[in-house]
Amino acid sequence: MKHNDKQEKLAKAFKALLKEERFGSQAEIVTALQEMGFENINQSKVSRMLSRFGAVRTRNAKMEMVYCLPVELGVPTTSSPLKNLVLDVDHNGALVVIHTSPGAAQLIARLLDSLGKAEGILGTIAGDDTIFITPTSDTDIEELYLSALELFEQTP
Repeated sequence: MKHNDKQEKLAKAFKALLKEERFGSQAEIVTALQEMGFENINQSKVSRMLSRFGAVRTRNAKMEMVYCLPVELGVPTTSSPLKNLVLDVDHNGALVVIHTSPGAAQLIARLLDSLGKAEGILGTIAGDDTIFITPTSDTDIEELYLSALELFEQTP
């Protein structure tokens, strides 16, 4: 079997496993892939694949922390359930800070970056569960804060 075929089959199996939303650790994913016949898989390969496919850890229906793939691979929209991942929006007069569910900040920041300067957003910095929004020089921070609240259907 060609190397590319193996890689494609591994990627397909990996994505299928993550869609099950039952794997809470990289070791569990390694074991599942090995059981599927991918003998050369290890934790570092799984870690790279998680990163490459944009996987995040979130709570499944049983409230267990599990790895899963983002719902959308394109630019998220405000009609997607991403707004449900926003826990809090606040500001300090200079930056707007958004707190999200663990693992969701980068997806939310991507949405905000797609809105861009027209909406008063110069840029964002996202960690695991926190986003800093820098306003453009001509944007009132209070207006940006209120826009973010409205965007994610939050109350002040």
